[in-house]
Formats: sequence, C-alpha cells, structure tokens
Amino acid sequence: MKKNNQNDQKDHVDAILRQWKTEKPDLQAQPMGIFGRLHRIHAFTHQTIKETLAGYGLSIDEFDVLATLRRSGAPYRLTPTQLYTAAMLSSGAMTNRLDKLERKQLIQRQPDESDRRSVIVALTDAGMELIDKAVESHVETEWELLKQLEGDDQEQLAGLLRKWLVTIENKQ
Repeated sequence: MKKNNQNDQKDHVDAILRQWKTEKPDLQAQPMGIFGRLHRIHAFTHQTIKETLAGYGLSIDEFDVLATLRRSGAPYRLTPTQLYTAAMLSSGAMTNRLDKLERKQLIQRQPDESDRRSVIVALTDAGMELIDKAVESHVETEWELLKQLEGDDQEQLAGLLRKWLVTIENKQ
C-alpha cells in the first residue's frame, strides 16, 4: 500500500491559489501560499496556546512578561525598558501588562537602588511558581502542535525561518 505523501495533500490555501490561477493566470501568486499558510498556522496555534495559558489564569501577553523575567536569570529582575525591549512592545503596552501582573501579585515593582527615578520589575515567589508550571505546559503544547513534523522536518523548518528572520531583522 502506498504511503500518503504529504506533498500530495491539498489545503485551504491551495484552493485560493487555484482560484487566482483561473481568474488571473499572469499573477505570480506563490508568495500568497507562504503568507497564507503562515497566517492560518498562526491562527490555529495561537488559539491552542491561548487556551493552554488560560488554564493558568494568564493571557499570552502576561505569559510573555513572566517568561522574559524568568529567562533573564537570577535575580529575575529587569527594568521596564529592558522588559519591553526584550518583548518588542511599547512602554504603554508594558505598563498595562505590569499593572495586571502586579494586581495578581505575580510581579512587584521595586525602587531601583542605582536610579531613584526608576523601578525594577521582579518576579514574586508566586510569579516564579506559576511561570515555571505554565512554561512547562506551554512547551508541551508546542511539541503537540509540531508532532506532525518529523525531527528532520522540524530542524529544516526552524533553519529556514531563522534564515528569513535574520534577513528581515538586519534590514530594520
């Protein structure tokens, strides 16, 4: 029995590309295939990850802040500027996230001893406990989402995405 080849399978984006080929045969629409698939994959995976984190009472944005603090290493403290730079956010967006996390007692703002005008954002013990559990579950969810790709495919996809992202980032 012939094994079903993944390249023979058609997805929603293939139907869109066929329509463009029929309606506008001169249009070189291949980029639509890549971006359309990226968009649909993001929509499906984002929802799954959002549901996983909701089980911990966290939004994706709150998770990002806690994860940034956690991966920064001991003493798990950063300035708001360091946080929003690492998370690629505006300072206004970061302030709102910090306010929510502080109300949940997952972070605390502390005076910056080296600059009295500034504060340091630190994980609380409760924040550390929660992010350690949530990140484990988050990674399990990501592994589950990737399980359709065999190991070599995962490495190849990661390499291609890295190459593309480095090129884009270097233009910024």
